[in-house]
Amino acid sequence: MPSYEQLRELLDPATTVLLTIECQQGVVGPGSALPELAEEARSSGALAQVARLVGAAHESGVQVIHAVAERRPDGRGANRNARLFRAAERLPVRQLPGTAAVRVAAPIEVAEEDLVVRRLHGLSPIAGTDVDALLRNLGCRTLVVTGVSANVAVPNAVFDAVNRGYTVVVPADAIAGVPADYTPAMIRNTLALVATVTTTEDVLACLASPRR
Repeated sequence: MPSYEQLRELLDPATTVLLTIECQQGVVGPGSALPELAEEARSSGALAQVARLVGAAHESGVQVIHAVAERRPDGRGANRNARLFRAAERLPVRQLPGTAAVRVAAPIEVAEEDLVVRRLHGLSPIAGTDVDALLRNLGCRTLVVTGVSANVAVPNAVFDAVNRGYTVVVPADAIAGVPADYTPAMIRNTLALVATVTTTEDVLACLASPRR
């Protein structure tokens, strides 16, 4: 874990962006297409921690970007080159544009100044989306990554951000995956090698502290 001073230096509100990944009703909300993941995100407290971080970002002036996964009703443009994509086609809840399934889930609050980026293909919230261009236009240097899942989308986002030159901060208690013991293993053996791993409380403390 970084020291408070090291983390505070990274989390300058002027150059920090908070990214929430697939924290949408059809993924982590009631009636999710992925009930096991939704249950883990809620029972572990990860979704509540994401909501706390988003609230603190709004108060401190940190930009928030919500990355949402969608799929056209006809599937046009969507990947079919992996087992995961083919399984998604058979799920009872579909992440269709304009439906409740693609709205950011409670208790996360979306502010007017937040940016919502929607993707129709792939595994990454960053590669092939508008996120990288938005981060550069915002002057981002540090990206705080939160959400689901620790199995796929979160590590994709972390690797893509690091490869593009951003410093990544991962609050370990604000991401979730399945099974429950997979997330800490992923953090310890993979994400900790490329990102600054911390806690929600430490991020909140840094954002709340006054700056000159």
